[in-house]
Amino acid sequence: MKDIFHGILAGDTIFKNKEALRPSYVPEILPHREKQIKELASILAPALRGETPSNVFIYGKTGTGKTAVSKYIGKQLVEKGKEMNVNTNFVYINCEIVDTHYRVLQNVANHFIKVWENRIPFTGWPTDEVYTRLIDAIEKTAGVAVIVLDEVDKLKEGNDVLYNLSRMNYDLKKARTSIIGISNDLKFTEFLDPRVKSSLGEENLVFPPYSADELCDILGERAKIAFKDSVIEENVIPLCAALAAQEHGDARRALDLLRVAAEIAERMKEERVTEKHVRVAENKIELDRVTEIVRTLPIQSKIVLMASIIGGEKYEGLRTGEVYAIYKDLCRKGGINILTQRRIADIISELDMLGIINARVVSKGRYGRTREIEVSAPLKIRQVLEKDESMPDLKDYSPALQSKLI
Repeated sequence: MKDIFHGILAGDTIFKNKEALRPSYVPEILPHREKQIKELASILAPALRGETPSNVFIYGKTGTGKTAVSKYIGKQLVEKGKEMNVNTNFVYINCEIVDTHYRVLQNVANHFIKVWENRIPFTGWPTDEVYTRLIDAIEKTAGVAVIVLDEVDKLKEGNDVLYNLSRMNYDLKKARTSIIGISNDLKFTEFLDPRVKSSLGEENLVFPPYSADELCDILGERAKIAFKDSVIEENVIPLCAALAAQEHGDARRALDLLRVAAEIAERMKEERVTEKHVRVAENKIELDRVTEIVRTLPIQSKIVLMASIIGGEKYEGLRTGEVYAIYKDLCRKGGINILTQRRIADIISELDMLGIINARVVSKGRYGRTREIEVSAPLKIRQVLEKDESMPDLKDYSPALQSKLI
C-alpha cells in the first residue's frame, strides 16, 4: 500500500489522447456542421475588414455542436486576423459559471487587461466603473472583439448584461464589438426587454440534433485521436451513437458513453472496449446524472423526494397523501415552512418530469383515480440527501419509522 498508484499505472493504457473525448475539446474537423460553420463565418467576416459584425443568437439542444462551432470559428478568426494584420479578439464566457452583471463585465474586461495589478477584482467595484474600465480596455486594442455568452439564458441579470454589451459600440471610437449568445431555449429572446431586443438586432442560427449516423461519424473522428489502434470493437461506436440519438441526438452524451466505457475497460485491465463496457457506462452515467440533479434541487423538492423514499420503504403503492404526511413531519423536524398539498402535488409532477420519480395515475374504481409514486435509484438518492447539510436530521424523525431509518 506504500505505492498505491504503481499497480494502477503499471498497466498499458488504451488511450492515446483522452481529452479528445471531452466536450471542451475542439477538433480540427467538425463533421455535419459545415453549413453552420459557413453561416457563422460569413456573419463574423466583417471583423477581418475592421467592420462591426452583426450580433448572433445560436439555438439548439444540448450536444448539437453550438459551443464547438463557436470556438472553432473564434480560433480561425483570431488566426486569420494575425495573418491579415487585423486585431481580432475572441472572448468566451460560460454564463452558467459567470452569471451576474458585474462578473460578466469583469471577466470580459480582464481578458484585455494584461497587467495583473490593473485587473478588476472579483467583487467590490461599482458596476458603472467596471463598465468604464471595460470600454477603455477594448478601445486600446483598436480592433474587433467577438464576445461569446454561452448558456446566456442562465444569466441572473440578462437584460442588464445584454443591454450594456450591445450598447458598447456607441461608446467605442476605435474598436468594435459583436455578441454571440448561445442558448438551449428557442424562446429565450421573447422574454427580453424590448429595448434590449432592439439594441441587439441579432441574427439567428438554429443547430438541429444529430442523427445516429452523424453521431457515428463524430465518434469515429474523435476515436482516431483518442484511442490506440484496434482497441474499440466494431459495434461499440454504433451502439454509443444509437443510445445518444434516442436522447435528441446529443453528441456530448455519445462522447461521454464512449469515454466512460473505455475507462471501465481500462480499470478492468481489458485490452478492448466492448458492448458490455458501454452498457455498464450507460448505467453509471445515468446514476451520476440523477445525483447531480438531486444535489441542485431546491430544499422543498429535496424534502418531498426524501418523503417519497421513506414512504416507499413503509407503504406498497405509495400515494400523494402518504408522501404529504411524511413531508409535513420532516418539515416540522427541520423547522421548515410547510407547503400546501396542492403545491406538493406540483413538486411531485416536476420531479416526475426530471425522471427522478415515476408518478403514474392508477384507477381505484368508484374511489376515483390516484397517483402511485416510485423513486428511481432510491438508495443512491438517499445517500445524496443524507449528506446534504440543508436537510432535516433523520435519525429520530419518527418513532414509528425509526427502525426503517437506521
